[in-house]
Amino acid sequence: MIIPASVAPWAWAVAAVVIALLELPVPGTYLIWIACAAAITAVASFLVDWSLSAQLTIFIVSSIGTCIAGYFVYRRLAARGNGGEAINRRDLDLVGASGVVAETFVSGQGRIRLGDSVWLAEADEDLPSGTAVIVSGVRGTTLVVRRRAQGGAAATSGGG
Repeated sequence: MIIPASVAPWAWAVAAVVIALLELPVPGTYLIWIACAAAITAVASFLVDWSLSAQLTIFIVSSIGTCIAGYFVYRRLAARGNGGEAINRRDLDLVGASGVVAETFVSGQGRIRLGDSVWLAEADEDLPSGTAVIVSGVRGTTLVVRRRAQGGAAATSGGG
């Protein structure tokens, strides 16, 4: 078996495109970062005629660097996604809204009134009708509520 002295820069460029295309059926993986490393190797090989071992070293170092960069990119996107707008999840806009128990809670289950709407709700305790509550979360189509602290007005907001 004959080992080439170097790989043509176009081979690295084609490898970058092929690896990037492999990312399409499996999104969210690190293949795109490996494709970036192949592209970096292609650019370096176009600029300087590197030996095969130098090209492989560039590719390995670039792969490690781009995968680490990808980790931070994905981490930042995930953090932004958790704190950003809830697209197509208007129910999440209700978190923090104040309401009133419309139907007494039994075994932690009941109904609350938010604005002009009545919602299914659950709480950690049984709440009598008329108790001021705050929405603390959403579980499916059920709002998770907690008793509003004393001294707070039972103003209703939100809607549904």
